[in-house]
Amino acid sequence: MELASWRLLARTMKNADVVLEVVDIRDPIHTRSRRVEQMAEAMDKDLIIVLNKSDLVPRNVAEKWARIIEGQGYDVLYISARHRLGTRILRGFIKHVVRIKPFSVVVVGYPKTGKSSIINALRGRKGAQTSPIPGSPGYTKAIQLLKIEPGFYMIDTPGVIPVEGGWPEAIIRGRSPEELVDPVPPAVALLERALKYNPKAVEKAYGIRERDPMLILEELARKRGWYYKLSKEPLIEEAARTIIRDYHRAKLLFYVPPEEYLGGRH
Repeated sequence: MELASWRLLARTMKNADVVLEVVDIRDPIHTRSRRVEQMAEAMDKDLIIVLNKSDLVPRNVAEKWARIIEGQGYDVLYISARHRLGTRILRGFIKHVVRIKPFSVVVVGYPKTGKSSIINALRGRKGAQTSPIPGSPGYTKAIQLLKIEPGFYMIDTPGVIPVEGGWPEAIIRGRSPEELVDPVPPAVALLERALKYNPKAVEKAYGIRERDPMLILEELARKRGWYYKLSKEPLIEEAARTIIRDYHRAKLLFYVPPEEYLGGRH
């Protein structure tokens, strides 16, 4: 999978009129890119932060996150591109910010924050390919210039790279489960995060009431019939990849509350 380099991303941002950073509202702390924001500010570009996937959190949570980021001096909106909620407002807001024509908007963000879905929602028809799993077919592989309406263009990019951080931050930021040599440690870290913020997340997703991440992986493997051929032990690696995929599919559902950020515990 080809991914944008910082040099390519900087060049694309330089040629755009507006920078639109797409953030996953389930965890804005770890899916915002301070480096992108600093680059936009250094280039004197208008920056809009879009909190996407707002259908996955309560409305009051979305509003709190928007107020927090707005209080830091940024233009911010929350939307759900998948359900076309707020995309009309976003379209009007972009036009209000840029005030010239023709203009282009560069869309940036970590993998799987929903950049292509936002472009498709704004266009009202399919244009940019989408896929729920990082590294799978449909994943954006090259920069594309897409027409939204006359005089209004958006530049789709492969995402902010590199995907940095330890576990589970790298998973939350879109690291592909298929590129992991050992998916168990990040899946365990992700399960710990899920159980912390939504104690019922695992039970709701899989019907498993266990609280120990390793035992959850073993039970999930048994439920799916995944075993090593020789030892007949549960194939926990496949269960671990499933956990990671299901986070991106929003089957394993949890979100970081704004109080986590306000309390300085992040």
